Amino acid sequence: MVISLRALALGLFVLSLGVTPFAVAAPAQQNRMKACNEQANTKGLGEGKGEERKAFMKECLSAKPEKTEGGKETQQNKMKACNKEAGDKKLKGDDRKKFMSDCLSA
Repeated sequence: MVISLRALALGLFVLSLGVTPFAVAAPAQQNRMKACNEQANTKGLGEGKGEERKAFMKECLSAKPEKTEGGKETQQNKMKACNKEAGDKKLKGDDRKKFMSDCLSA
């Protein structure tokens, strides 16, 4: 009896571990759906627009979101853009450091 209760508890625990990622992913998908709905409405693609709205929603929902966890991806993109701009202006030394500081903090 005790062994079967332990086995049942262990089984439920393992099962709950498998369900957790789906529970965490649901709010992110809901937030994306909400954002896409708002974008569609602001673009005039209300509920009655049919195929236009459907195509927009499909594109919006399938687009890769920018990674904002800790701002790592956004900061990386900003660094690339500032670096390119500093290179285009041919900045060196202290001028480059100041420009990069200002650019990254903007």
